Amino acid sequence: MDSSFKIESKLKQLELKSRELGFDGFGVARPGITQAIERFEEWLRLNYDGEMAYMSRGAAKRGDLNKVLPGVQSILCLRSNYFPEEKDLTYLENHDEGDISLYALDKDYHDIILPRLKELELYLQNEFPGCQTKVYVDTGPVLEKPLAQQAGLGWIGKHTNLITEGVGSWFFLSEILADVWLPESNPAVDRCGTCRECIDICPTQAIVAPYVLDSRKCISYLNIELKGVIPREFRKAIGNRVYGCDDCQIVCPWNSFAVTTAETAYLDKGNTKALMEWIRLDDDGFRARFRKSPIKRIKRRGFLRNVAVALGNSNDPVAVPALVQVLNDPEPLIRTHVIWALGELMGPAKALDLVKTHLANEKHEWVQQEIEELGKAV
Repeated sequence: MDSSFKIESKLKQLELKSRELGFDGFGVARPGITQAIERFEEWLRLNYDGEMAYMSRGAAKRGDLNKVLPGVQSILCLRSNYFPEEKDLTYLENHDEGDISLYALDKDYHDIILPRLKELELYLQNEFPGCQTKVYVDTGPVLEKPLAQQAGLGWIGKHTNLITEGVGSWFFLSEILADVWLPESNPAVDRCGTCRECIDICPTQAIVAPYVLDSRKCISYLNIELKGVIPREFRKAIGNRVYGCDDCQIVCPWNSFAVTTAETAYLDKGNTKALMEWIRLDDDGFRARFRKSPIKRIKRRGFLRNVAVALGNSNDPVAVPALVQVLNDPEPLIRTHVIWALGELMGPAKALDLVKTHLANEKHEWVQQEIEELGKAV
């Protein structure tokens, strides 16, 4: 068995290797996080996971990492800065542009981080021959934020994102599970204090209590995770956000310490954000524009759903002809939200006449319900 001194030396070399690979945070946690598991189970009991069935489906594994990797003793937790540019709430005033969360402005982070993580995993396996490992970049059944807090990478803020003192929260997390013993790091200390700016700014009041997020109200859930119709009660609050929402991080005082990432793959390459261009994207156009982006995961149907909502919130009647062009789109999800957008821009009476003309033989339940709601507003 390796001596403690030898293991400490290997751990230091692992950390140095992680820095070489582009990770800017490194720490080790133990698999036992009992309090976090209890909070997670309560969160599930309250149905705050919404339609994210994978959260409850993997609950047993999240609660016992031995079911993920038998004999797991250590979790290496990594942090990767993605902060591409300064951002404030003035983006809400650009009604003709769709807002994309800063983490998704260009390349898909999985494609960037996973190869580096696998290289670090191989290095770990060479340092500890015969060890068993598993790697994850926010896709596995692990409670990555509580583990990262135990590994000293930061504390879970009141908005439920991880915050690092002197760094902020604009970063990705990833993990290597290993069945070898490594010295654990000192846990991070919560430094949110009495601040509640993230709670107060939330457009849909999704942070229902400090450190508690009802995903069903969160805009990032509504325009990414939710696969169906966005509830009408949240559409106005979504504004021009077409993929995610950064507001709670924008106002966090700790993000005043954020520095621009050295990873050029995350930087905005100046691609168009024009809603009028996006609403006209066909399948080929969508795939060409977003094939390397995280946005590809919501597919054209989800993206144009979000764009239609943003146009409905634009107060720009010039958007009406562009919306009418997709009123007969083959995707009922898109048609549904286009109807709502037309009602916002034209008024319910004119929109209803237009919709009835174009969709006289409409059969889909979602679309019929939206037409009925439009009729009620007349």
